[in-house]
Amino acid sequence: SIPAKAVGLASRTSHLIASMRHAHVDVAVGHNSNDLALAAWTLGIPQLTMFDYEYATVSHHLNVRLVDEIVVPEAIPLERLVPYGARPSKVFQYPGLKEEYYLYDFQPDPTVLEQLGVTDKQRVVGVLRTAPEVTLYHRHGNPLFDELIDQLATQPNLTLVIIPRTEEQRAHYSSLPYANVIVPHEAVDGLSLIAAADFVIGAGGTMNREAVALGTPAYTMFAGRLGAVDERLIAEGRLHRAYSAADVAIVKKDLRAAVTAPRDPQLFVDEILRVARRRHGRTRLGRVL
Repeated sequence: SIPAKAVGLASRTSHLIASMRHAHVDVAVGHNSNDLALAAWTLGIPQLTMFDYEYATVSHHLNVRLVDEIVVPEAIPLERLVPYGARPSKVFQYPGLKEEYYLYDFQPDPTVLEQLGVTDKQRVVGVLRTAPEVTLYHRHGNPLFDELIDQLATQPNLTLVIIPRTEEQRAHYSSLPYANVIVPHEAVDGLSLIAAADFVIGAGGTMNREAVALGTPAYTMFAGRLGAVDERLIAEGRLHRAYSAADVAIVKKDLRAAVTAPRDPQLFVDEILRVARRRHGRTRLGRVL
């Protein structure tokens, strides 16, 4: 609930302020982190917030006003940030997907499927990621997701690996009466799993974009308002909408499919250091909100 989120925000912010006050922090960098934004603002520390979904309105109304710089993909139009208090001079836009930067040196574990008990290399493997139900921007269920699982589970030569977000989701999907559905009960190397899969279906966002970056066919069942990044990926044919099993190509992945060229994360390092240099003479009073 929003009251519970507010209590948690106040608690985390106060703890951050206490730990950061004497830590000689030069710059704060968060990925849509409200507590870090509040703590850094209170202490007068230069800061950046990063995000790639523009409709997390509750967070953005706070973060965008408090930070020195907003770091977003070029796909997000500036006009979608203005309602949160963003000015063009405050926005740093980068090309591509954030996933293309942090996956620049990724090397997958070739044994990840074997660790899950999938040894038949001829079977099609689909990875399904459940919805982020605990987020304020995604507070509604997605019945289509369970319906899709029921449809796919009857397909021959197909193994489904469902990656839950909560213990409640884990218990629910573990109880399904399908022999070809795997719900890991321990941590899994998610990136290697995506790289090994023949397709990925996500009710959220990040795993879909990781699949795009790694050359694995990706389908979205996101039930919230579609963001600009996913809009562009769909328009480019790199991400697909899935409403039923008929929308999913149940075939072995074409290993010749192009993996997105990695991008140099030094781009972000340079920008963070540039913002950090604003530290000298900084105080909280007088900051523009």
